[in-house]
Amino acid sequence: MSNPASGNPCVGIIANPVSARDVRRVIANASTLQLTDRVNIILRALAALRALGVRQVLMMPDKVGISSLLLRGLARERTLGNAMPDVAFLTMEITSSAEDTRCAVRLMRAAGVCSILVLGGDGTHRAVVRELYLGSTADAPRIPIAGLSTGTNNAFPEMRESTVTALAVGLHATGRIPAERALAGNKLLEIDVNGGAIRDIAIVDAAVAFDRFIGARAMWKPDNLHSLFLAFGEPTAVGLSAIGGLLQPVSPRAPGGLAIRFGDGRAGSAGAIELTVPFAPGLIRSVQIAAWTAIEAGQALPVDLPGGSMALDGERELVFAEGDAVTVTLRENAFPTVDVPGCLHFAAQHGLFRHPATSQ
Repeated sequence: MSNPASGNPCVGIIANPVSARDVRRVIANASTLQLTDRVNIILRALAALRALGVRQVLMMPDKVGISSLLLRGLARERTLGNAMPDVAFLTMEITSSAEDTRCAVRLMRAAGVCSILVLGGDGTHRAVVRELYLGSTADAPRIPIAGLSTGTNNAFPEMRESTVTALAVGLHATGRIPAERALAGNKLLEIDVNGGAIRDIAIVDAAVAFDRFIGARAMWKPDNLHSLFLAFGEPTAVGLSAIGGLLQPVSPRAPGGLAIRFGDGRAGSAGAIELTVPFAPGLIRSVQIAAWTAIEAGQALPVDLPGGSMALDGERELVFAEGDAVTVTLRENAFPTVDVPGCLHFAAQHGLFRHPATSQ
């Protein structure tokens, strides 16, 4: 379906209708994004895509109202004379779970989309990347994603106006900017249990907890943390990655990552330090750090806890028992994203938005 060279590119859009609605809404004063806000974000992105010549968009359907509100908004825009892409919704069973995102990615890849615009938090982006990374083959092109932050902590997707992000996506989709200039490589953490019996990924952080159950998926209590692995951590972040960001920052584009071992919580523990961290929006907590070290790409680090659970990008995903061999490996240049600032700087330098003046 998608062929930028023929001027017929197709962009996929995955909008999580329930991002930013986890337990952290209750225990902290985080904001909640309403459906109308999400739809307006999409409409602005669609207008920017159409302005750059993207005429086809594939979207993930939902049951909570984004689809119907979006169709209504598109009809209104066209009545006003505003050009918009043709939006088709994927034919798929809706489960209102993360499986919807994974299924949508598979269908979009089969349809040949040239990029996927993602609205959600770290969990939504992780689900998209997980499907693209673990479900890819050696000869399949790597589909880039562009993230729009609509979640809670949002260490991975940046807070950026959807119009601007969609302009960058459109520049790449229509072939105005070569891929080597339009795209950026990203790190991730690959989790392996028992020699490949279970494989998973995290795009920001993998936290190991003493709990041997899932319970509330969102990780917001520091008391039961054993260790933390980070692909990156910046001091401006909120959430688990902020621990690394305020301890020893590692940027998303820098090589390597960080491994942290937490203390036992006892006052006066030898060599331990206390670190004050924004654990969630409006939620400041202290964590005890016993040790930390830089990690290199390709190095399989063992999880030396005889049973516990792992939270991937802030949400508990798997439980392991005594005797399970669990490793975490940092992978560099693992998946591509649209480099929004890079695309727009390139466009400005090469006059891609300049056109001859027309007489009125």
